[in-house]
Amino acid sequence: MLFQATEYIREKINNKYSPKIGLILGSGLGALAEEVKNPLKIKYHEIPAFRQSSIDGHVGQLVIGKFQGKEIIIMQGRIHYYEGYSIQEVVFPIKVMRKLGIEKLIITNAAGGLNDKFEIGDLMFIKDHINFMNTNPLIGKNDNELGTRFPDMSEIYNKDFLDYAKKCAQKINIKTTEGVYAANSGPSYETPAEVKMLKLVGADAIGMSTVPEAIVANYCGMKVLGISCITNYAAGIKNNKLSHNEVMEAGFAVKENFSNLIKEILKNL
Repeated sequence: MLFQATEYIREKINNKYSPKIGLILGSGLGALAEEVKNPLKIKYHEIPAFRQSSIDGHVGQLVIGKFQGKEIIIMQGRIHYYEGYSIQEVVFPIKVMRKLGIEKLIITNAAGGLNDKFEIGDLMFIKDHINFMNTNPLIGKNDNELGTRFPDMSEIYNKDFLDYAKKCAQKINIKTTEGVYAANSGPSYETPAEVKMLKLVGADAIGMSTVPEAIVANYCGMKVLGISCITNYAAGIKNNKLSHNEVMEAGFAVKENFSNLIKEILKNL
């Protein structure tokens, strides 16, 4: 189905664009896709083997066009493992993007803050991750055209890409942090005891996505940049109940800084 999905999108593009950059927009961050010029929009359910996102804040479509002078493919919303899809279905769009020629991938998400120094609305560059999802998207028969059977994961988040992004943030005076992102399967939020454990093992933020996509992107040879928007404090850090509405509201509040940062990164990429 990888071939069918890739060819379906190619036919829709019809040689109009040849994007080398991909962008995945997480919860509450999808508005950026509306700024693409002359966009080609393809709903996930129209694409062979793609799955449709069922979560608020995830439109569930590819947006292809020019943004900041660069040709780009944007996933306006992502598919989550906790929605009941297989982990292979979750990462299928990443493989398709690679087949379409994507070389650099920016992955964004909404995350809970574990680091006591973080504040709601902080933008955290991901320097590494911890996989607590109890699965790996590379399990199964290997596709030798995409990557090797046992890929190295010592630098999933490309250091040069990260250094460049940090300089972009400094240039436009946007405060950013840097840390380790941990992912669990969800959909329930972590317990206070789990949060305590995650802090002990070195995680700075926690979410329910990104890790499978980053693993596959790295496996496929893409250069990956990860950005987490800290939308809430993880359980037990503050005396507050967690909700998806809180995540969406925080994503909306940080919209301007997030948008300006992505634009600056893309401008000279």
